[in-house]
Amino acid sequence: QLQLVESGGGLVQPGGSLRLSCAASGFTLDYYAIAWFRQAPGKEREGVSCISISGGRTDYADSVKGRFTISRDNAKKKVYLQMNSLVPEDTAVYSCAAERNSNPFICTILPHYNRWGQGTQVTVSS
Repeated sequence: QLQLVESGGGLVQPGGSLRLSCAASGFTLDYYAIAWFRQAPGKEREGVSCISISGGRTDYADSVKGRFTISRDNAKKKVYLQMNSLVPEDTAVYSCAAERNSNPFICTILPHYNRWGQGTQVTVSS
C-alpha cells in the first residue's frame, strides 16, 4: 500500500519548535517532489513549503519564511519540516503531499499533488 505518514505534531508554547516528519511507505521518494500543507479550522488549505526531488529547490509561504525549513533524506524515505519561533497562527493540521515529477529541480506550494498523508495536529498555545 502506498502511503505518506506524518508525525511529530503536538502542543507547543509560542516561540517553541517542532520538527514534523513525512515518511513514505510502499514507494520511494526519489522521483517525487514533496510539499507540506496546513489547514486551520474554518480556513482554506494553505501551502507551507515544498522541496524538489534534488533537494536543491525549496519554496515557502511568506507567513513561514525565515522560521520553517524543509529538508529531505531520500535514503530514509523521509521529508522533514523544522518549525521554529512558532506562533498561535501556525496552529493547524499539517499534511505532506507527493507528486511524481520528471524535473528534479522544481516544486510548488500549490495543491497539485496526487498523494496525500492524513495529517498531524500542531497546536501553538500557552
